[in-house]
Amino acid sequence: MTSPSMDDPRGKYPKPPFKQQTQPWPGLARDMNPPPDHGEQSYRGSGRLLGRKALITGGDSGMGRAAAIAFAREGADVMINYLPAEQPDANDVIKLIKAEGRVGIGVPGDLKDETFCRSLVARAVQELGGLDILVSNAARQQTRESIMDVSSQDFDDTMKTNVYAPFWIIKAALPHLKPGSAIIGTSSVQAVDPSPELYDYAQTKAATTSYVKSLAKQLAPRGIRVNAVAPGPIWTPLQVSGGATMEKLEQFGSMTPLGRPGQPAELGSIYVQLAAADASYATGQVYGAAGGSGQP
Repeated sequence: MTSPSMDDPRGKYPKPPFKQQTQPWPGLARDMNPPPDHGEQSYRGSGRLLGRKALITGGDSGMGRAAAIAFAREGADVMINYLPAEQPDANDVIKLIKAEGRVGIGVPGDLKDETFCRSLVARAVQELGGLDILVSNAARQQTRESIMDVSSQDFDDTMKTNVYAPFWIIKAALPHLKPGSAIIGTSSVQAVDPSPELYDYAQTKAATTSYVKSLAKQLAPRGIRVNAVAPGPIWTPLQVSGGATMEKLEQFGSMTPLGRPGQPAELGSIYVQLAAADASYATGQVYGAAGGSGQP
């Protein structure tokens, strides 16, 4: 056994300025420069989720991918959902899950479709042999300078992905969740400190924070915990596929006290903690990770 290294968080990962880059929505992590770190080389498990069964939406990249890798290395079987265009990233994640000797299943599909959401849960229950961790992480984010630039279709797509889909998926999952199960949402500092150009996205993250707190009270008598992770600026494909202007992308994360954006790998352990049995008294909580700025 060796002692863990003491890393200075200020210089642990790349800092701005970043190279200007664009990708069509929804973007691929593998094509980003620099590529995000999801914990592929760094996360080490210790059996905290041995035998658990997890469904993660948006599990191909970003925080969902970090959670999928961490869950598998902690002993869980994992199903991830993603959009068909994200298949290359999803393939990488499935390989990493299977490399841990765990069941890894990928299901492409659009969460804006209620029927698909219900079928996704049914497949997870059948193919994983049950379900006891649900991570509702997939999100749509598109920057618009003015509310006048947000079309009704934009608004509808963001609401369907970020608000309706968790509603549909949680409803479908609840009949299968036993006491000790965990539901984890992905909120954002945007919920409490919204950027002017993320008018619709920020609303959905406020809704996420609210449903987590409400549902936690509703489900506590059933022994089901509900929590959320609220990141600050995190280096994911959301940013390069329309989620940030080129000016903001170049300086992404520079305004945080740590002077850089976070990496998905820096949040993987938070998802593990919220899913693990030893966090049994944590419900209705929103765990922040924002580099020193923002509030959960």
